[in-house]
Amino acid sequence: MRRREFITLLGGAAAWPRVVWAQQAGKLPTIGILGSGTPAGQGQWYAGFVQRLRELGWTEGRNLTIEYRWAEGLDERFAEIAAEYVRRKVDVIVTSGNSAIAVAKQATSVIPIVFAVAGDPVGTGLVENLARPGGNVTGLSAQGTDTTGKRLELLREVVPGLRRLAVMAHVGSSYAVLEMREVAAIAHSLGLDTTLLEIRGAQDIGSAVAAVKGRVHALYVVTDTFAYVQRIRIHTMTLAAQLPTMHGFREYVEAGGLMSYGASFPDLWQRAAVYVDKLLRGAKPGDLPVEQPTKFDLVINLVTAKALALEVPATLLARADEVIE
Repeated sequence: MRRREFITLLGGAAAWPRVVWAQQAGKLPTIGILGSGTPAGQGQWYAGFVQRLRELGWTEGRNLTIEYRWAEGLDERFAEIAAEYVRRKVDVIVTSGNSAIAVAKQATSVIPIVFAVAGDPVGTGLVENLARPGGNVTGLSAQGTDTTGKRLELLREVVPGLRRLAVMAHVGSSYAVLEMREVAAIAHSLGLDTTLLEIRGAQDIGSAVAAVKGRVHALYVVTDTFAYVQRIRIHTMTLAAQLPTMHGFREYVEAGGLMSYGASFPDLWQRAAVYVDKLLRGAKPGDLPVEQPTKFDLVINLVTAKALALEVPATLLARADEVIE
């Protein structure tokens, strides 16, 4: 896949939505985007989000203002950005990733919060339940823990004789810890020996990989903002250690990981725009059910497979949504 560049979407929409509540004279409704990563890494998702808003009748600069702030994978930036949006009284905060969502939720119980991607929002306490989330938070679940077993099955197809598995997770993320436990439980049920690698900062990645080099057959990298920002570093080290890797979505594979299976993030971001549209028209976030993914992608990096001397079965390649060669 050739990475789509982040584009500025210009132009107008034929119909302007009528905001239900009275706006201050001359003040456009404002969306505050709390970007957990970087513009280069996540820009294509936001482009799809803005495009979908246009299709729904919202045009930036005409009847809508969009503010962007980027945490660049630094959890400490989440609170700063969320506090700024609360001070500015934006109409909706849009973000992704459980850590960023949790911080935004702590910052305000009034401003609606839409999450484009969250892993197990009920299990991590972001919402009360999927059908009626309650409070001021709603959005889309990435259904990460539900796809864990599928990822392990796929990994076993590519790595012959897989018996020993390492699981790397950033323990600063409640969701990452949840998925790490889920992976360990399923791996145990499959008869796999599991080594847990708890990462707290970028400085821990090298020592973690070195600790399992030659001792495990593959590495499962738990998806979270930290791991996403550090994905190139992770893949440089795992490739040097000849470790096949499994991930939650395609951007890890584009950066050099072996394979990924999970919800389509671009699709989830486009669907997040529908939530924002409903909120700007007067809906209450607690009444909007949390939706689950409808599109999942299997992505395989054949370049990495060859570097690891792995033969990917033709039957698996035929099932892949994307093969990087």
